Amino acid sequence: MKGPGIFAAQFIGPDAPFNTLPGLARWAAGLGYKALQLPTHLDHIFNLERAASSQDYCDGIRGMLAEHGLVISELSTHIQGQCVAVHPAYDIQFDRFAPTFVQNNPVARMQWAISRLILAARASSRLGLKAHVTFSGALAWPYLYPWPPRDDGLVDLAFSTLAARWRPIVDTFDEAGVNLCFELHPGEDLHDGTSFERFAALLGNAPRCAILYDPSHMLLQQMDYLAFIDLYHDRIGAFHVKDAEFHPTGRQGVYGGFADWRDRAGRFRSPGDGQIDFGGIFSRLTQYGYDGWAVLEWECCLKSAAQGAREGAPFIQRHMIEMTTQSFDDFASSPLSNDERRRCLGL
Repeated sequence: MKGPGIFAAQFIGPDAPFNTLPGLARWAAGLGYKALQLPTHLDHIFNLERAASSQDYCDGIRGMLAEHGLVISELSTHIQGQCVAVHPAYDIQFDRFAPTFVQNNPVARMQWAISRLILAARASSRLGLKAHVTFSGALAWPYLYPWPPRDDGLVDLAFSTLAARWRPIVDTFDEAGVNLCFELHPGEDLHDGTSFERFAALLGNAPRCAILYDPSHMLLQQMDYLAFIDLYHDRIGAFHVKDAEFHPTGRQGVYGGFADWRDRAGRFRSPGDGQIDFGGIFSRLTQYGYDGWAVLEWECCLKSAAQGAREGAPFIQRHMIEMTTQSFDDFASSPLSNDERRRCLGL
Protein backbone atom coordinates (compact mmCIF):
# COMPACT_ATOMS: atom_id res chain seq x y z
CA MET A 1 0.00 0.00 0.00
CA LYS A 2 1.13 3.54 -0.75
CA GLY A 3 0.29 6.70 1.14
CA PRO A 4 -0.64 9.06 2.46
CA GLY A 5 -2.51 10.79 -0.37
CA ILE A 6 -5.18 13.48 -0.28
CA PHE A 7 -8.16 14.16 -2.53
CA ALA A 8 -7.79 17.80 -3.56
CA ALA A 9 -11.43 18.43 -4.55
CA GLN A 10 -12.68 19.56 -1.13
CA PHE A 11 -9.83 22.04 -0.69
CA ILE A 12 -9.76 23.90 -4.01
CA GLY A 13 -10.92 27.49 -3.66
CA PRO A 14 -10.42 31.06 -4.88
CA ASP A 15 -7.61 31.94 -2.49
CA ALA A 16 -3.94 30.93 -2.46
CA PRO A 17 -2.58 28.33 -2.05
CA PHE A 18 -5.77 26.50 -3.04
CA ASN A 19 -6.36 28.19 -6.41
CA THR A 20 -3.45 26.65 -8.36
CA LEU A 21 -1.97 23.18 -8.64
CA PRO A 22 1.53 24.34 -7.57
CA GLY A 23 -0.04 25.99 -4.54
CA LEU A 24 -1.97 22.84 -3.63
CA ALA A 25 1.21 20.82 -4.10
CA ARG A 26 3.22 23.01 -1.72
CA TRP A 27 0.44 22.90 0.85
CA ALA A 28 -0.09 19.12 0.68
CA ALA A 29 3.63 18.34 0.77
CA GLY A 30 4.02 20.59 3.79
CA LEU A 31 1.44 18.48 5.63
CA GLY A 32 3.24 15.24 4.87
CA TYR A 33 1.23 13.92 1.92
CA LYS A 34 2.95 12.01 -0.86
CA ALA A 35 0.22 12.06 -3.52
CA LEU A 36 -2.64 14.17 -4.81
CA GLN A 37 -5.86 12.71 -6.15
CA LEU A 38 -6.88 15.30 -8.72
CA PRO A 39 -10.36 16.31 -9.88
CA THR A 40 -10.54 16.95 -13.62
CA HIS A 41 -13.45 19.38 -13.99
CA LEU A 42 -11.48 22.54 -13.18
CA ASP A 43 -9.19 23.52 -16.04
CA HIS A 44 -7.21 26.04 -13.99
CA ILE A 45 -6.11 23.18 -11.73
CA PHE A 46 -5.76 20.36 -14.26
CA ASN A 47 -6.63 20.61 -17.95
CA LEU A 48 -8.08 17.26 -18.94
CA GLU A 49 -8.09 17.90 -22.69
CA ARG A 50 -4.42 18.90 -22.71
CA ALA A 51 -3.48 15.94 -20.54
CA ALA A 52 -5.25 13.53 -22.90
CA SER A 53 -3.45 14.87 -25.97
CA SER A 54 -0.07 16.18 -24.80
CA GLN A 55 2.66 14.09 -23.23
CA ASP A 56 4.64 17.28 -22.65
CA TYR A 57 1.80 18.68 -20.52
CA CYS A 58 1.63 15.46 -18.48
CA ASP A 59 5.39 15.37 -18.04
CA GLY A 60 5.33 18.99 -16.90
CA ILE A 61 2.66 18.24 -14.28
CA ARG A 62 4.57 15.23 -13.00
CA GLY A 63 7.81 17.17 -12.90
CA MET A 64 6.29 20.03 -10.94
CA LEU A 65 4.75 17.62 -8.41
CA ALA A 66 8.02 15.71 -8.12
CA GLU A 67 9.74 18.93 -7.04
CA HIS A 68 7.47 18.79 -3.98
CA GLY A 69 7.97 15.05 -3.43
CA LEU A 70 4.49 14.29 -4.78
CA VAL A 71 2.87 12.14 -7.43
CA ILE A 72 -0.69 11.81 -8.71
CA SER A 73 -2.47 8.88 -7.06
CA GLU A 74 -5.48 8.95 -9.42
CA LEU A 75 -7.47 11.36 -11.53
CA SER A 76 -11.10 11.81 -10.54
CA THR A 77 -14.17 12.25 -12.77
CA HIS A 78 -16.82 12.10 -10.05
CA ILE A 79 -18.54 15.17 -11.52
CA GLN A 80 -18.47 13.95 -15.12
CA GLY A 81 -19.28 10.35 -14.21
CA GLN A 82 -22.40 11.53 -12.40
CA CYS A 83 -23.59 13.05 -15.67
CA VAL A 84 -23.31 9.78 -17.61
CA ALA A 85 -26.71 8.82 -16.14
CA VAL A 86 -29.06 11.37 -14.60
CA HIS A 87 -32.65 10.65 -13.66
CA PRO A 88 -34.97 13.49 -14.78
CA ALA A 89 -35.73 14.28 -11.12
CA TYR A 90 -32.17 15.59 -10.82
CA ASP A 91 -31.78 17.30 -14.20
CA ILE A 92 -31.78 20.85 -12.87
CA GLN A 93 -29.24 20.17 -10.11
CA PHE A 94 -26.84 18.10 -12.19
CA ASP A 95 -27.02 20.47 -15.14
CA ARG A 96 -24.86 22.74 -13.00
CA PHE A 97 -22.12 20.10 -13.13
CA ALA A 98 -21.94 20.41 -16.91
CA PRO A 99 -20.86 23.29 -19.20
CA THR A 100 -23.55 25.71 -20.35
CA PHE A 101 -23.54 24.48 -23.94
CA VAL A 102 -25.03 21.10 -22.89
CA GLN A 103 -27.36 22.30 -20.16
CA ASN A 104 -31.10 21.76 -20.65
CA ASN A 105 -30.19 18.96 -23.08
CA PRO A 106 -29.88 15.59 -21.26
CA VAL A 107 -28.63 13.72 -24.33
CA ALA A 108 -25.92 16.30 -25.05
CA ARG A 109 -24.94 16.34 -21.37
CA MET A 110 -24.59 12.54 -21.37
CA GLN A 111 -22.50 12.59 -24.55
CA TRP A 112 -20.29 15.30 -23.07
CA ALA A 113 -19.79 13.23 -19.90
CA ILE A 114 -18.86 10.09 -21.84
CA SER A 115 -16.38 12.04 -23.92
CA ARG A 116 -14.74 13.42 -20.76
CA LEU A 117 -14.36 9.94 -19.28
CA ILE A 118 -12.68 8.78 -22.48
CA LEU A 119 -10.29 11.73 -22.23
CA ALA A 120 -9.61 10.75 -18.62
CA ALA A 121 -8.59 7.25 -19.68
CA ARG A 122 -6.09 8.66 -22.16
CA ALA A 123 -4.79 11.21 -19.67
CA SER A 124 -4.37 8.54 -17.00
CA SER A 125 -2.37 6.44 -19.43
CA ARG A 126 -0.07 9.35 -20.34
CA LEU A 127 0.50 9.98 -16.65
CA GLY A 128 1.38 6.33 -16.03
CA LEU A 129 -1.48 5.82 -13.56
CA LYS A 130 -2.91 2.42 -12.61
CA ALA A 131 -6.37 3.52 -11.46
CA HIS A 132 -9.05 6.15 -12.00
CA VAL A 133 -11.94 7.09 -9.68
CA THR A 134 -15.48 8.10 -10.59
CA PHE A 135 -19.23 7.86 -9.95
CA SER A 136 -21.61 5.70 -11.99
CA GLY A 137 -24.54 8.09 -12.18
CA ALA A 138 -28.06 6.88 -11.49
CA LEU A 139 -31.27 6.05 -13.34
CA ALA A 140 -32.86 3.66 -10.80
CA TRP A 141 -32.00 5.49 -7.56
CA PRO A 142 -35.42 7.17 -7.11
CA TYR A 143 -36.93 3.67 -7.05
CA LEU A 144 -34.60 2.39 -4.32
CA TYR A 145 -37.32 1.68 -1.76
CA PRO A 146 -39.90 -0.73 -3.22
CA TRP A 147 -43.08 1.24 -2.64
CA PRO A 148 -45.17 1.19 -4.67
CA PRO A 149 -44.02 -2.35 -5.53
CA ARG A 150 -41.04 -2.08 -7.81
CA ASP A 151 -41.28 -3.41 -11.35
CA ASP A 152 -38.38 -5.77 -12.03
CA GLY A 153 -38.33 -4.78 -15.69
CA LEU A 154 -37.83 -1.15 -14.70
CA VAL A 155 -34.67 -1.95 -12.75
CA ASP A 156 -33.45 -4.32 -15.48
CA LEU A 157 -33.83 -1.56 -18.07
CA ALA A 158 -32.08 0.98 -15.83
CA PHE A 159 -29.04 -1.25 -15.35
CA SER A 160 -28.84 -2.43 -18.95
CA THR A 161 -28.96 1.21 -20.07
CA LEU A 162 -26.34 2.20 -17.51
CA ALA A 163 -24.05 -0.60 -18.67
CA ALA A 164 -24.53 0.32 -22.33
CA ARG A 165 -23.50 3.92 -21.62
CA TRP A 166 -20.42 2.84 -19.70
CA ARG A 167 -19.35 0.11 -22.16
CA PRO A 168 -17.29 2.37 -24.47
CA ILE A 169 -15.73 4.04 -21.43
CA VAL A 170 -14.76 0.74 -19.82
CA ASP A 171 -13.34 -0.46 -23.14
CA THR A 172 -11.23 2.70 -23.43
CA PHE A 173 -9.86 2.26 -19.91
CA ASP A 174 -9.08 -1.34 -20.75
CA GLU A 175 -7.13 -0.24 -23.82
CA ALA A 176 -5.31 2.33 -21.65
CA GLY A 177 -4.40 -0.30 -19.05
CA VAL A 178 -6.10 1.66 -16.25
CA ASN A 179 -8.61 0.33 -13.70
CA LEU A 180 -11.90 2.27 -13.68
CA CYS A 181 -12.88 2.42 -10.01
CA PHE A 182 -16.48 3.26 -9.13
CA GLU A 183 -17.07 4.83 -5.73
CA LEU A 184 -20.00 2.88 -4.26
CA HIS A 185 -22.08 5.75 -2.95
CA PRO A 186 -25.74 6.30 -2.01
CA GLY A 187 -27.33 8.40 -4.73
CA GLU A 188 -25.55 6.33 -7.39
CA ASP A 189 -26.99 3.18 -8.89
CA LEU A 190 -23.73 1.50 -7.87
CA HIS A 191 -23.92 1.93 -4.10
CA ASP A 192 -23.18 -1.53 -2.63
CA GLY A 193 -21.82 -4.93 -3.55
CA THR A 194 -25.09 -6.26 -4.97
CA SER A 195 -25.59 -3.32 -7.32
CA PHE A 196 -21.93 -3.44 -8.41
CA GLU A 197 -22.20 -7.16 -9.18
CA ARG A 198 -25.30 -6.58 -11.28
CA PHE A 199 -23.59 -3.86 -13.28
CA ALA A 200 -20.31 -5.74 -13.69
CA ALA A 201 -22.13 -8.85 -14.92
CA LEU A 202 -23.74 -6.79 -17.70
CA LEU A 203 -20.22 -5.77 -18.75
CA GLY A 204 -19.08 -9.39 -18.83
CA ASN A 205 -17.21 -8.84 -15.55
CA ALA A 206 -14.65 -6.76 -17.40
CA PRO A 207 -11.45 -6.89 -15.32
CA ARG A 208 -10.96 -3.11 -15.50
CA CYS A 209 -14.38 -2.52 -13.92
CA ALA A 210 -13.24 -1.95 -10.34
CA ILE A 211 -14.20 -0.41 -6.99
CA LEU A 212 -13.17 2.68 -5.07
CA TYR A 213 -13.49 1.44 -1.49
CA ASP A 214 -14.88 4.04 0.93
CA PRO A 215 -16.01 2.48 4.22
CA SER A 216 -17.92 5.58 5.34
CA HIS A 217 -20.68 4.98 2.79
CA MET A 218 -20.94 1.37 3.88
CA LEU A 219 -21.22 2.20 7.57
CA LEU A 220 -24.04 4.64 6.84
CA GLN A 221 -25.84 1.85 4.94
CA GLN A 222 -25.16 -0.48 7.90
CA MET A 223 -23.08 -2.84 5.76
CA ASP A 224 -20.24 -5.01 7.03
CA TYR A 225 -17.43 -2.99 5.49
CA LEU A 226 -14.72 -5.44 6.64
CA ALA A 227 -16.48 -8.45 5.12
CA PHE A 228 -16.82 -6.37 1.96
CA ILE A 229 -13.02 -6.49 1.60
CA ASP A 230 -13.07 -10.27 2.00
CA LEU A 231 -15.67 -10.51 -0.78
CA TYR A 232 -14.36 -7.93 -3.24
CA HIS A 233 -10.65 -7.46 -2.53
CA ASP A 234 -9.75 -8.51 -6.05
CA ARG A 235 -11.91 -5.65 -7.39
CA ILE A 236 -10.70 -2.88 -5.06
CA GLY A 237 -8.45 -0.57 -7.05
CA ALA A 238 -8.62 2.62 -4.96
CA PHE A 239 -9.23 3.54 -1.32
CA HIS A 240 -10.68 6.63 0.35
CA VAL A 241 -9.80 7.05 4.02
CA LYS A 242 -13.00 8.63 5.34
CA ASP A 243 -14.72 8.13 8.66
CA ALA A 244 -18.39 8.10 9.68
CA GLU A 245 -20.63 7.42 12.64
CA PHE A 246 -24.15 6.02 12.95
CA HIS A 247 -26.30 6.67 16.02
CA PRO A 248 -29.92 5.71 15.34
CA THR A 249 -32.52 7.30 17.57
CA GLY A 250 -36.24 6.99 18.22
CA ARG A 251 -36.73 9.66 15.57
CA GLN A 252 -34.53 8.55 12.65
CA GLY A 253 -32.17 5.97 11.23
CA VAL A 254 -30.43 5.29 7.91
CA TYR A 255 -32.59 7.70 5.91
CA GLY A 256 -32.00 10.66 8.23
CA GLY A 257 -35.44 12.28 8.07
CA PHE A 258 -34.22 14.95 5.58
CA ALA A 259 -32.21 16.49 8.43
CA ASP A 260 -29.03 18.50 7.86
CA TRP A 261 -25.77 16.58 8.18
CA ARG A 262 -25.11 17.61 11.79
CA ASP A 263 -28.56 16.38 12.82
CA ARG A 264 -28.55 13.04 11.01
CA ALA A 265 -28.19 9.64 12.68
CA GLY A 266 -25.46 8.91 10.15
CA ARG A 267 -22.75 11.54 9.72
CA PHE A 268 -19.37 11.81 8.00
CA ARG A 269 -16.43 12.51 10.30
CA SER A 270 -12.71 13.14 10.01
CA PRO A 271 -10.59 9.97 10.27
CA GLY A 272 -10.33 8.85 13.87
CA ASP A 273 -13.39 10.78 15.03
CA GLY A 274 -16.01 8.24 13.93
CA GLN A 275 -16.68 4.54 14.28
CA ILE A 276 -14.75 3.06 11.36
CA ASP A 277 -12.26 0.33 12.32
CA PHE A 278 -9.34 1.53 10.24
CA GLY A 279 -6.99 -0.94 11.91
CA GLY A 280 -9.14 -3.75 10.56
CA ILE A 281 -9.35 -2.14 7.11
CA PHE A 282 -5.62 -1.55 6.71
CA SER A 283 -4.92 -5.07 7.99
CA ARG A 284 -7.29 -6.69 5.50
CA LEU A 285 -6.13 -4.63 2.55
CA THR A 286 -2.52 -5.46 3.41
CA GLN A 287 -3.37 -9.14 3.84
CA TYR A 288 -4.90 -9.25 0.36
CA GLY A 289 -2.01 -7.39 -1.25
CA TYR A 290 -3.68 -4.07 -2.05
CA ASP A 291 -0.96 -2.01 -3.74
CA GLY A 292 -2.85 1.21 -4.46
CA TRP A 293 -2.98 4.46 -2.53
CA ALA A 294 -4.60 5.29 0.80
CA VAL A 295 -6.14 8.70 0.07
CA LEU A 296 -7.73 11.03 2.62
CA GLU A 297 -11.13 12.33 1.55
CA TRP A 298 -12.04 15.02 4.04
CA GLU A 299 -15.75 15.35 4.73
CA CYS A 300 -16.80 16.17 8.27
CA CYS A 301 -19.86 17.91 9.66
CA LEU A 302 -17.95 19.28 12.68
CA LYS A 303 -14.19 19.56 12.18
CA SER A 304 -12.66 22.18 9.89
CA ALA A 305 -11.06 21.18 6.61
CA ALA A 306 -7.75 22.69 7.73
CA GLN A 307 -7.60 20.57 10.87
CA GLY A 308 -8.79 17.47 9.03
CA ALA A 309 -6.04 17.88 6.44
CA ARG A 310 -3.37 18.44 9.11
CA GLU A 311 -4.37 15.32 11.00
CA GLY A 312 -4.96 13.15 7.93
CA ALA A 313 -1.40 12.40 6.82
CA PRO A 314 -0.11 11.17 10.22
CA PHE A 315 -3.36 9.23 10.73
CA ILE A 316 -2.87 7.32 7.48
CA GLN A 317 0.86 6.85 8.07
CA ARG A 318 0.15 5.45 11.52
CA HIS A 319 -2.19 2.81 10.09
CA MET A 320 -0.05 1.67 7.17
CA ILE A 321 1.49 -1.77 7.57
CA GLU A 322 4.84 -2.99 6.30
CA MET A 323 4.07 -6.55 5.22
CA THR A 324 6.24 -9.05 7.04
CA THR A 325 8.39 -11.43 5.02
CA GLN A 326 8.72 -14.00 7.79
CA SER A 327 6.65 -15.73 10.44
CA PHE A 328 7.04 -14.67 14.06
CA ASP A 329 7.85 -18.25 15.07
CA ASP A 330 10.41 -18.95 12.35
CA PHE A 331 13.13 -19.00 15.02
CA ALA A 332 11.65 -22.22 16.43
CA SER A 333 10.99 -24.00 13.15
CA SER A 334 12.63 -27.36 12.60
CA PRO A 335 12.34 -29.16 9.24
CA LEU A 336 11.47 -32.85 9.52
CA SER A 337 12.28 -35.77 7.28
CA ASN A 338 9.41 -37.83 5.85
CA ASP A 339 10.22 -40.58 8.33
CA GLU A 340 10.08 -38.16 11.25
CA ARG A 341 6.74 -36.77 10.05
CA ARG A 342 5.29 -40.29 10.03
CA ARG A 343 6.65 -40.95 13.53
CA CYS A 344 5.12 -37.66 14.78
CA LEU A 345 1.74 -38.87 13.52
CA GLY A 346 2.17 -42.36 14.95
CA LEU A 347 2.24 -43.92 11.47
